[in-house]
Amino acid sequence: MTTPNDLSDKALAVFAFAIYHQLESGDAVSGVTARDAAGHQANRQALDELERLDLAHAQDGRIAFTAAGQLMLSQLLDRLRGSW
Repeated sequence: MTTPNDLSDKALAVFAFAIYHQLESGDAVSGVTARDAAGHQANRQALDELERLDLAHAQDGRIAFTAAGQLMLSQLLDRLRGSW
């Protein structure tokens, strides 16, 4: 089982981006954009890593979290809130 300790900072940044959107919107996030109109884009190495670890799949400009990726997202959010 992959843990946050196994991830590079660039892969963690994808989760941080998703956490931001989840906290800001109040809605559960199952994916995020891989690139936006302002020129921001997810790091290709991070996407490759998340795909290799079966945490997410990138397609058509979106990053969709797998079930394992959604679980990790919720665990990271719980840790951020102080729930261990």
